[in-house]
Amino acid sequence: MKKFLIVPLVMALVGAIIFSGCPKPTEGIPTEIRIGDAVSYTGMYATFGINKFGVEAAVEDINKEGGIYVKEYDKKLPVRWIPLDCESDVLKMAPLTEDLILREKINFIGCGLEVPTMRQGTADMAEKYKIPALIGIGPLDSWLAMKESAGAEWKYTFGYGFSIGVPTVPGDWREGNNGYLMFPTMLGVLDAYAGQTNKKVACFALDDADGRAWYQAFSGAATEAGYESYRAEDQFGIFPGDTNDFTSLIQEWKTAGCEILWGNCPGPHYGILWKQCHVLGFEPKLVCATRAGGYYNDVKGWGGDLPNGVGMEIFWTPQVAGVGIGDTTPESLFQRFNEKTGQPLAQGIGYEYAGAQILFDAIERAGTLDPDTVCATLRDIDVMTMDGRATFEKGTQFWRFPVAWGQWQKTDNPWVWEAPTCFSYNDFLVPTANYIFPMPY
Repeated sequence: MKKFLIVPLVMALVGAIIFSGCPKPTEGIPTEIRIGDAVSYTGMYATFGINKFGVEAAVEDINKEGGIYVKEYDKKLPVRWIPLDCESDVLKMAPLTEDLILREKINFIGCGLEVPTMRQGTADMAEKYKIPALIGIGPLDSWLAMKESAGAEWKYTFGYGFSIGVPTVPGDWREGNNGYLMFPTMLGVLDAYAGQTNKKVACFALDDADGRAWYQAFSGAATEAGYESYRAEDQFGIFPGDTNDFTSLIQEWKTAGCEILWGNCPGPHYGILWKQCHVLGFEPKLVCATRAGGYYNDVKGWGGDLPNGVGMEIFWTPQVAGVGIGDTTPESLFQRFNEKTGQPLAQGIGYEYAGAQILFDAIERAGTLDPDTVCATLRDIDVMTMDGRATFEKGTQFWRFPVAWGQWQKTDNPWVWEAPTCFSYNDFLVPTANYIFPMPY
């Protein structure tokens, strides 16, 4: 009986000695890299939500390759992306981001795009918990003004978007290139047809950080270029978010003989404004709707032929000379999107994919998930992405992507409306269609 008891006891002791000296191979190694972000998928800014396809595609692509190699653990870790809906409510951004940090235990914040006013809560939480955030923040001009007003450093936040008029820092590789500034691009479009107009511009904008920054900068730049921005000194045309009757603005623009209509507001606001312009017989020759015309879902909602001829900004198309993960190209990314949604181009899928690429690359270069090391890597990163070359400017920690100009035009496709690139200063983001002028009423 004793012999039978001694044998298993000896085996157990030997096993304990052997395994006690060998640490478990996965001890202390995370099973995945967790990235999360709160973005508007419903509410006034819901149209930005469709861009998440870009991040989802980038995560899918990197995971097909086994994940991101992290030298500290000598292995690849898969990526998990956790998005939350802030419902276009600026007051929900901070608590939702905090929830991602504390409950979901995310390692990094990113990579969705929002308007600047929605991003203060994200940046505050990144700073509070010292978590790197690589996020879309819209126009640099508005972001810098908001940052100054808040008296914040936000050293853990790295933003991406476009610049309205803020030039690059001296010595930057984009210095002097108008293809990275919205205003020179806008004025290039205006100048192409100015001789066929009276140069009187009716400016409009939503009364938020994005709209006001755009209105003040655009009206000033247009005036310097020889255009008359109607009553810009009175900020005429800036309207509050609950406005649904633009009659008084339209009638005054019409009486003043404005032949150019140009502004910045969300798509639903513009849809109401543009319908009322038609009802009141205000028919400018050149019409551009910054922000409002950026996405098919918003444009389709205007109804009828209202989108036809409306100009808008272009930041990414399948024609961009970009580089994806694995065998993904700009064209194949668009094809994946089209097959899944049945929709024409949503340009945000390109630059959100690129944002994810930048973060993935920084993690691998850092060789660790340590937040400060990843931040230091991001500050010096220089990588080719789905939206071209990406670096963060010194001081602002901002990656500005290229700008071109497009126009909504009617097609024979099932979705009817497409916005081809019609004007560009960039040789890697070239025009694919002629601009329709004057407006086809």
